[in-house]
Amino acid sequence: MGRPKNFEPDVVVARAMETFWTKGYADTSPADLAEATGVAKGSLYHCFGSKRELFGKALDLYNKVGAEVTEQVLSEPGTAKERIRALFVLLVDLDLDGPVRRGCLAQNAVAEIGGHDEDAKRAVLRMEQRMVELFTARVEQGQRDGDVDRALNARAQGLFLETALAGLRTMALTFDRKTLYQIIDTALAGL
Repeated sequence: MGRPKNFEPDVVVARAMETFWTKGYADTSPADLAEATGVAKGSLYHCFGSKRELFGKALDLYNKVGAEVTEQVLSEPGTAKERIRALFVLLVDLDLDGPVRRGCLAQNAVAEIGGHDEDAKRAVLRMEQRMVELFTARVEQGQRDGDVDRALNARAQGLFLETALAGLRTMALTFDRKTLYQIIDTALAGL
C-alpha cells in the first residue's frame, strides 16, 4: 500500500506555474520544482507524470486564470476602450512590479519550445483564441453601447488586440512603464 498524498495538486500546479514562468521551461529543473512546490521529485512525477506534463497543467492554469481576470476586467463598467486599456495597464503593471520581469508565460512558452512541441503550441493557440473571443465580445458590446464604431470589424479588432497584448507583454521584459503606456494608447486609438 502506497503512502497517501499529503499535498494539494492544484497548489502544486500553481507553484510550478510560477517557477516555469520565472525560469522558463528548459531552465526549470526537477530540483527547482521540488523546492518550489515542497513536494519530493518522486512524488511530483508519480502524481503528474513528467516535467512536461506538469508544464502542460501549468499552461492550462495560466489560461484559466488569465481568462478569468480578463473577463472580470472587461465586464466592469466603462467603455470598451476604457476596459481594454484597464486590462492592458493591469498586465503591464504586474509585469513591471513583480520581483522579476517575466512577460507572458504563454508567449514565453511558444517562443521557447513551441517550435518542437505541438502540445505547447496548441495550448498557447487555445489561450490566444480565448483572448480573441473575449476582446471581440467586448468590442461588440461597445458597438451595442454606442462607444465603438459599428463599422469596425469586431473580430479583426479582437485579433489585433490579442496581437498587441502579446507584443506588449514581450516588450514589458525590457521597456519602461511610460513607453509601454504609450504603446497601449496607440494600440487603442482605433477604438
